[in-house]
Amino acid sequence: MNDLEPQYLTIHGHEVRYFRAGEGPALLLVHGMAGSASTWKATMRLLARDFTVIAPDLLGHGRSDKPRTDYSLGAFAAGLRDLLIATDIERATVVGQSLGGGIAMQLCYQHPEQVERLVLVSSGGLGREVSALLRVFTFPGSEYVMPAVMNSYVRDAGNVVSQFLHRAGVRAPSVEEKWKAYVSLCGGENRQAFVKTLRSVVDISGQSVSAHDRLYLSRHLPTLIVWGERDNIIPVEHAYAAHDAMPGSRLEIFEGSSHFPQSEEPERFAAVLRDFMDTTDAAQLDPAAWREMLLGTAS
Repeated sequence: MNDLEPQYLTIHGHEVRYFRAGEGPALLLVHGMAGSASTWKATMRLLARDFTVIAPDLLGHGRSDKPRTDYSLGAFAAGLRDLLIATDIERATVVGQSLGGGIAMQLCYQHPEQVERLVLVSSGGLGREVSALLRVFTFPGSEYVMPAVMNSYVRDAGNVVSQFLHRAGVRAPSVEEKWKAYVSLCGGENRQAFVKTLRSVVDISGQSVSAHDRLYLSRHLPTLIVWGERDNIIPVEHAYAAHDAMPGSRLEIFEGSSHFPQSEEPERFAAVLRDFMDTTDAAQLDPAAWREMLLGTAS
């Protein structure tokens, strides 16, 4: 992140890298599968003017440790809970992109007392459809084939091309994000964590985990949904379906973006998120109301 210094915490014996900047209401930014906190770098600089912004590398990703452990949504959500506690952040607006959206929703469900608002960006967990390539990687034995196409030779050649285009002033944020994900998977530990994470949420027929049966719980929680209209990893139709299932949610479609609107249109993304923060009140958990919603007796 260039001008942002990484910080490190050891939680449950595993080192976690994260970036923190700014002061004010807290924003927790959660990246997607095979990604890292760097996906938020442009947005983070803009938002740090008004907010405390914290962006971790999830376990198994980026520069955080990659142990042989549980990479389920629930485990990631528990890890974020612990990170907030360890960094003295009592409550936060949780912003999750792709896999990070699924983790954000799981955090809201498991630990609603810590979440003030929810922002879903090209989120997983809202429908079956997902890119064919991700489904292929769930095949038994795919982890043994991956090294043949994800290796240092291809990585180094691609980096040469990437550097040439960068010097020439060519900017393609979506391609850059996908390339960074590919590069990360050239490491053996990264691939193992990736496969375990992927298989916890996707199978050969598509996404295997859905939040739709619990979206009604969001009625107490200000929610923003952001999606790129040209998303070719998770279709934009999921955004419209989620918006319909979450009364009171706000929907923003970025016509010029694909799967990474926070990187492709960072100024617009930051402006939309700032407006959402300014025009909504942080949720306050009412245990009695939460119980009524779970039992279906809420009015």
